[in-house]
Amino acid sequence: MQTIALKASSEDDSEDGLAPQRYFQRYESQIAIHQISFYLSGEIGPPLAYTDLLSSLRSANETDLIYLHLNTPGGNFDTGLQIINNVRSSPARVITVLEARAYSMGALLFLAGDELLVHDNCQLMFHNYSGSFIGKGNEQHAQVMAIGRWFEKVMSRICHPFLSREEIDHILRGEDIWMDSDEIRRRLHKMELGQPTTKPKLPAKKKLANESGQ
Repeated sequence: MQTIALKASSEDDSEDGLAPQRYFQRYESQIAIHQISFYLSGEIGPPLAYTDLLSSLRSANETDLIYLHLNTPGGNFDTGLQIINNVRSSPARVITVLEARAYSMGALLFLAGDELLVHDNCQLMFHNYSGSFIGKGNEQHAQVMAIGRWFEKVMSRICHPFLSREEIDHILRGEDIWMDSDEIRRRLHKMELGQPTTKPKLPAKKKLANESGQ
């Protein structure tokens, strides 16, 4: 009969009991982490004002940390989308920090981060886009239809699952959705657990014959 013994080894074990035998080698190295903070305070302006931020996102390394501190009522939709696209394509880990309020495009910027941090006493607000159009009536109608479809895709790609599909539909119909720090944290926690962030509505109960008077 063959006997096999299993033994937990350590670096102090030795075969002859005289000299310790090493079963592993230890190596240590340090990696420099570059951390950059940007503060998006006030209204989001034209894209040209954010080239430093965009360049930093594009040229970052995988070990870099970039913080976007948000306190904004929203603003230029095109600028916000360009920042979001650069955040999502950046090799760095981008952390968005809600420090007071983030409305409209600011709310979308918050949701674009790799990690989302929320301070106490903060607010998010989501709503439909606003804008003005020029040109002949048929051209304005075509613009409205095209931008409407575009905005719907943007909202779905960025805001879901933080917002439910039903909530996004409400926003597209003109409803504003507000939430404070407690609600934001609750939804983020649900997302981490892979759970829906909102409770599904139960179907309306059918009336019985005696309740309907029939």
